[in-house]
Amino acid sequence: MSRRDQIRMSDEEIAAFLDEQRTVILASNGRDGWPHLMPLWYVVRDGELWSWTFARSQKTRNIERDPRVALQIEAGESYGQLRGLMIRANVTVHRDVEVVTDVATDLFGRYTADGGTPAPEVLEMIHGQAPKRVALQFVAAAPAVSWDHAKLGGAY
Repeated sequence: MSRRDQIRMSDEEIAAFLDEQRTVILASNGRDGWPHLMPLWYVVRDGELWSWTFARSQKTRNIERDPRVALQIEAGESYGQLRGLMIRANVTVHRDVEVVTDVATDLFGRYTADGGTPAPEVLEMIHGQAPKRVALQFVAAAPAVSWDHAKLGGAY
């Protein structure tokens, strides 16, 4: 078995990893040809990553020009602890305020200390921000690439 096959995560391990991590790095294609990297909070909805951002942000403009992106989520402090996931995706930009509000409510529910419904003041903030934001739906364009170096058991 190749080292690549040894470190690959199963679908169940990927789902658990996505559940425990909190930040995805979005790489969109800038107008000048350079990658544009930005961190985002995310939520998994029906097996897909979703996020939200300002409608006038650079990442939104990049995605409107070219919806192909790469996403990376990574954890670990030393080589033997490195785990991660890289997803190539096409982004669907949702502008409907109700969709944006729903995604934001899911996001803030995920990042609330108890994982429950966001507090009333957070919901108020979401409703105020939603008209200025978009929801980003990341639709995988290829199978995810994953790695978990702990599976090597210290033999590198």
